[in-house]
Amino acid sequence: MKAYVAVLRIADYRLLWTGLVINLLGDGATFTALAWITVERAGAGGLGVLGVCLTLPVIAGGAVIGPLLDRFSRRKLLIYDSVFRGLVVALIPLVSALGWLQMWQLYAVALLYGLLKIIPLAGTPAVIPELVPEGELQAAFGLEATAMGAANVAGPAIGALLITLIGSENVLLLDAVTYLAFAFLISRISAPLNRPPRVENSGSKRAAGWQPVFDMIVHDKFLLLLTLSFASFNISVGALLVALPWLAKFEFASGPGVLGLLLAVFAAAELVGSLVAGAWKTSERQMLRIGQLQIISGGLLLLLVAKNLPVILLGLLLTGILSAPMTVMGGVVRMTRTPIEMRGRAMTLMRSTMAGMLPVGAAIAGILLSGNHYTELVVVMTVLAAAPGFFTLLTFRNLPFRLGVSADADRRPATVEP
Repeated sequence: MKAYVAVLRIADYRLLWTGLVINLLGDGATFTALAWITVERAGAGGLGVLGVCLTLPVIAGGAVIGPLLDRFSRRKLLIYDSVFRGLVVALIPLVSALGWLQMWQLYAVALLYGLLKIIPLAGTPAVIPELVPEGELQAAFGLEATAMGAANVAGPAIGALLITLIGSENVLLLDAVTYLAFAFLISRISAPLNRPPRVENSGSKRAAGWQPVFDMIVHDKFLLLLTLSFASFNISVGALLVALPWLAKFEFASGPGVLGLLLAVFAAAELVGSLVAGAWKTSERQMLRIGQLQIISGGLLLLLVAKNLPVILLGLLLTGILSAPMTVMGGVVRMTRTPIEMRGRAMTLMRSTMAGMLPVGAAIAGILLSGNHYTELVVVMTVLAAAPGFFTLLTFRNLPFRLGVSADADRRPATVEP
């Protein structure tokens, strides 16, 4: 815990992390409130439309917003986004109080939320290296992952409780306040968080747009393998999120209570794994550790073959605990390898690519489960989750990770002292 105490003593990081926790908890509560309003007014079909509105625009938003994170002040972007989305969310309780609420308004709010979500999703990790020393990056990213894990567990639960106490529309009003709180806390950070400096390389300019970012990721073994291996792992996670409701409904003949238990165990396990990983020291064997964890955590998905609730819960627990550190350690590698003037676009591209694999996994699961091929699905999930770990071990067995060495610095010709 000393590592966490040390990083939380940094006032700027403490402001960022506190705002992130408040904002993420509000997001979880808002999702529950929007879903409840939708199911009451439009049924299951409306829920499907809401889900598309919340998730699909994240990918489209990344294509537009990623470059903005490297062209404008990140402080201003985070503040303006938070204030704007807070006002948009507050419109729902307002029009509801006036008796004007219609489903298209809910969908429009969800679309705007999904479109702009990439700003904090990519912007927050992009500014962390400006707030903490290199030696404390792992603890900082561990706390960021912990905030996300806690929000996944507690946010929807808080939302459900508040719905019974104050009503769905008022939950959205509270979430609007969390957006404004986040904006206020970001405004109190003393670090400038300005537009990243333009860097001129000999003979070539650091061009705007996606091409230089794409070239950097493709030609850097660290960034390319992290992106592809995590994307493959996320296909399994997407399939898992479809397999768990299927198990609860058709294998265990249970209601939402068992599904909630399965999801809560997995989310809580990820939270524990993030906390543990953040306390570890960054090592030259960082990539080897990631590869080992991916092999073991992916392999543990085979426990889901047994259609037995305690065994499946054990598999989810172990997979969550061992897979979460991959995200924490990978965040340190990505921020170190990416030059500061490209971090916004790079994080947007990498996170959009990885998140974009979740629907692919869901589609695979839907096809296999429709034919009652559950065992085959578990095997596919296991292979996709674990196999990239072997490539990571082979690629980095003699290639250490070093703090402070970016992709550009690695490719720069070594100078010979006279």
